[in-house]
Formats: sequence, structure tokens, C-alpha cells
Amino acid sequence: MPSNQSPLGALPARFRRTRLLIVGCGDVGQRVAARLPRGVRVLALTSSPERVPALRARGIAPLAGDLDRPASLRRLAGLAQRVLHLAPPPAEGAHDPRTRALARVLMRRTRPAALVYGSTSGVYGDCGGDWVAETRRPAPRTERARRRLDAEAAVRFLARAGGVRASVLRIPGIYAPDRPGGTPRERLARGTPVLRAEDDVYTNHIHADDLARACIAALWRGRSRRIVHASDDSELKMGDYFDLAADLYGMPRPPRVAHAEARGQLPLMVLSFLEESRRLLNRRMKRELRLALCHPTVAQGLRVSP
Repeated sequence: MPSNQSPLGALPARFRRTRLLIVGCGDVGQRVAARLPRGVRVLALTSSPERVPALRARGIAPLAGDLDRPASLRRLAGLAQRVLHLAPPPAEGAHDPRTRALARVLMRRTRPAALVYGSTSGVYGDCGGDWVAETRRPAPRTERARRRLDAEAAVRFLARAGGVRASVLRIPGIYAPDRPGGTPRERLARGTPVLRAEDDVYTNHIHADDLARACIAALWRGRSRRIVHASDDSELKMGDYFDLAADLYGMPRPPRVAHAEARGQLPLMVLSFLEESRRLLNRRMKRELRLALCHPTVAQGLRVSP
């Protein structure tokens, strides 16, 4: 299936006047908008007036509003039949007041038929390299992951109390050659080290185009209060991922260091990813959302020219 084709095919006539609200319409949200049938009207919440012309140029209707100012969200009540929530939580704290504010607004007037929230696979914490299904109990180790888990709770409340078919996509590392910062080229150019084989951790990935298609499929096919891993079929440790990319780009492979050495050389954000190892199972995505990946592995996805 071509990467620009909707995973749903032609929508029935009753869906052609659907309004989709995207909250957090960055790179992935814009990829979603580009893959929807013409009969779906796309609206996007934005707190930045500078983004308005770019959104309009893509056929997206901008709506002024700020998740950090709940009063500015009132116009969203009853506005769209489907909502895609991709906005991140605040940078601090253990809770996500943004998602809770959005949920309160969506409970007013006519509630949306469906909502999809883009969470993170980081809610599982370290799994020691185990294969992880959606039924595994979350054990977040960072405040960033705890904020995401709090947002998931708000989404579940919306489903339970508001009757909205709300589901959650747990998303790993997003990449794409045409995505800003979507390849490891810059890190390889800096010569940033990776862990030696005996200390290395498993990492998970999804091509941005496949993630956009997963979002669309979940908006129409996702089950209520259902968790789905939006992850590809790769089974790679992090160092092997960077070695693969280096070979594809004709660049030097990164140096390998012990975990103790990495602590003295890498930023805290990078180190946090080296503390967690897991392999995501994606059977629900394939069976329930009926999504066939265009880029099943990073080896294939990184080869695609932008």
C-alpha cells in the first residue's frame, strides 16, 4: 500500500462530513491530515499565531487556543466528531493538566464519537529486554512517563464517564528521513558513543508515516479504553540501530563504551533511555486496527529518500 494512502480506503458516505480536531498538530498530525479523504474536515488547535498560515496552506483550519489556559478551549466543546490528541504534557510535574482540561471541555455539549491519545511506551519503565504486550502493568521510572500515564487516566475517564470511544496508542521512537531530527545523522556526526554489546538495551521504533496511518485507523477502528502499541517489527538494540544507520549513510560507526563510561559522557535525557530495555509486541495494531506497515523495519524505513 502506498504510504500516502489512507489505511481505511474509501470512507462510507456517512463519514464524509466528519470533522477531525487535532490537538498537537506537529509533524505527525500534519501527516495524518495529508492522508485523510477530502470529505473529512481537519481542524487544529494552535497557541501560536505564527503557525496559522502554514496550517491553512495544508488545508487545515486553525483554531486559537492554549491547553495551559483552559478558558481558551471553550469553543472546542461539541466541535468535532473525532479528536486526535498528540500534544505533550508540561515539562514538569507528575500530572498532565493539559489532557484533563481538554477532557473536561469535550464532556460538554455533544461529545466526540472517538478520541485517540498518543502516549509513550516509556510508561512501562525498564522491562529487562522482555517482550511487552499491552496488558503489562506500567511501571514508569521518570516523571515524563508518569505525566503520560496520568494523561492516559484522563482519557480512560472520558471513555468511562463520557461515553467516548477513547483509545491510547503507546508510541516508541519516531523516525523518518523527511522528519526534522528524524534520523540519527546528527548524532553520528557528533560521534556520540553508544553502549557496548553486553550493556546495550533494546529500543523500539515507528516510521512517522506508519504512525500517522495508525492514528487514522485507531480513530475509526480503535476499541474503547484499549491500549495499542504503534510500533514496527524491528528487534534491535540501540547500538545496533546506530550501527545500521551509519552503514546506510556511509558514516563511521559510533564508539562503544561501558555503561559506567556513558554516565560521564552523555546528557541525562539520553542516559534515561539507556536505563530501559523492552521489545514491544504489535499484534493488536495489526489485528484490531488492521494496519499493514509500509516500513516494517528501520532498515527499510531509513533507506527511503525524503
